[in-house]
Amino acid sequence: MTTSILVIIAVMWLPVALLNLGKGEAKGTGAVTGFVGIVVVLGAFIQAAVFKDSFTAGLLFAHGILYCSVSYALLTGLEDMRSIGNASLTVAIISAIYMVLFYTGANDAEGNVMIAKSNYLAFACLGYVVLTLEVWGAFYGKLSGGIVAYSLMVWVVAGLWVPAFSLMSKGILPF
Repeated sequence: MTTSILVIIAVMWLPVALLNLGKGEAKGTGAVTGFVGIVVVLGAFIQAAVFKDSFTAGLLFAHGILYCSVSYALLTGLEDMRSIGNASLTVAIISAIYMVLFYTGANDAEGNVMIAKSNYLAFACLGYVVLTLEVWGAFYGKLSGGIVAYSLMVWVVAGLWVPAFSLMSKGILPF
């Protein structure tokens, strides 16, 4: 489930990156961003309810809500983007917690694995931290949209497609 959600997130990240480079327009990109945000939030519900994986669902919920917020800003022409930047900062903090938990793993009191250690997922979450901090900086006028755009393009590949297609085709992460 989550691997297919990673693929669909790229359908939003790449158009947002191109919009930041002056290619495309806000309302069309906002619509795509909203559709992806809704799919991610619905996927988070399924991940939690059907697959009993509230850990993964939490990260999906945080990002899905951010995508829906960005969609709203693009569709309405929101002039002061700092409130969306604040949501992005919150998602950066959440992603940082996930990064640490993926890097260290976590066991319950009896020693059962609660969160499997994964260097690649920790690496991917580091990318999500950087991206969402960049969005926060851009929405506060402290960072250019071009930097965010190129970072998004790099992380479409490194943080979305590589883990998703590797898991779907080989059943393993790159490292």
